[in-house]
Amino acid sequence: MSRAELSRARWRTSSYSGGNNGGGGQCVEVAALQDGRIAVRNSKRPDGAVLFFTRAEMAAWIKGVKNAEFDDLT
Repeated sequence: MSRAELSRARWRTSSYSGGNNGGGGQCVEVAALQDGRIAVRNSKRPDGAVLFFTRAEMAAWIKGVKNAEFDDLT
């Protein structure tokens, strides 16, 4: 995927990542791509590395987060 294609993606951040709600501006952005993958990047480094996940991989991650499986990382 080219940088031009990624720049046209609709990137979103969590409402919890802002400075007023304890997130301190620490942002992870996600974008659903036309090929079905999910792109993830650091919003403070939009030209940096991008990770790509399938929808099934992202669904497994989200289920784990909702089940508090990663709470020890915060």
